[in-house]
Amino acid sequence: MATPRTDAALPPALGIAGPTASGKSALALALAERLPVEIISVDSALVYRGMDIGTAKPTPAELAAAPHHLIDIREPTEAYSAAEFVRDAERLMAEIRARGRLPLLVGGTMLYFKALADGLDDLPPADAAVRAAIEARAAEQGWPALHAELAAVDPVTAARLAPADSQRIQRALEVWQITGRPLSALHTTKTGADRADGSRAMPLFSLEPADRAWLHARIAQRFDAMLDAGFLAEVQRLRARGDLQPDLPSMRCVGYRQAWEALDDAAPSGALTAAQLALLRERGIAATRQLAKRQITWLRSMPQRQVLAVDALSTPERMAEQLLATLAAPDA
Repeated sequence: MATPRTDAALPPALGIAGPTASGKSALALALAERLPVEIISVDSALVYRGMDIGTAKPTPAELAAAPHHLIDIREPTEAYSAAEFVRDAERLMAEIRARGRLPLLVGGTMLYFKALADGLDDLPPADAAVRAAIEARAAEQGWPALHAELAAVDPVTAARLAPADSQRIQRALEVWQITGRPLSALHTTKTGADRADGSRAMPLFSLEPADRAWLHARIAQRFDAMLDAGFLAEVQRLRARGDLQPDLPSMRCVGYRQAWEALDDAAPSGALTAAQLALLRERGIAATRQLAKRQITWLRSMPQRQVLAVDALSTPERMAEQLLATLAAPDA
């Protein structure tokens, strides 16, 4: 294995990004065996309590292998924004460095990585009248039609959103109508250039397979494992709370949305027929593939990233060796 830098020469923080099911968590734990790290989750779904199986939340053993942060910090009824993430991550990075350890930021919510590195412009507050008008048009035309409308005025944002992602399409159109500027133009450098927290100096490693079929196979395996682990029962428990609705950000997470819809059509007992279960599996895997495609689109817009060909490296240990060798290089 390549000799890593000394603690004094390590960067102020280290980032690991990648599409879902690419092996980010396994790489993080392999690094935790080699470096004094604390892991900061960069995942908009892992913040929610009670959503464990469908988010592939770290197991108790994995959580015990290294300190983890920004996991289980919100109820599924609550929102969590990119601005809140930046605030929390900056605080945690400073605290971790004060303990003489390395902040390791790991996840697939690319907006969080971009917000941390570049800062976010102040976005306009919600406008109830504008939102109502957008929702009325969506009721008539459907969200895919409004997604096409968004693509005409803000193609960068539209490329990163699914045609049925009503919440984010609505917000992007709202920002356009209020400001006359695309949302993607507001996700630009504002406060990041003057930051002293080291986030702009953070090397960002991106796990990207050369063969997309490799990732698709892992996505299918993960979804099957989730079903075997009791994912449907987890969603049934969430539905039984009585305070959750399918339009909440938490319940719009990939997998949860498809499971909620499947249970809407289930028998009163909550049991799915074989055909319903097969359809859920098909839809869940397809939605996860679409998420991975959007994540890769985000990553390709980040020129500072350093790509690890995850399918060629094949194991977390080899990925960790390659990452550490890159860090140890004179021009890293």
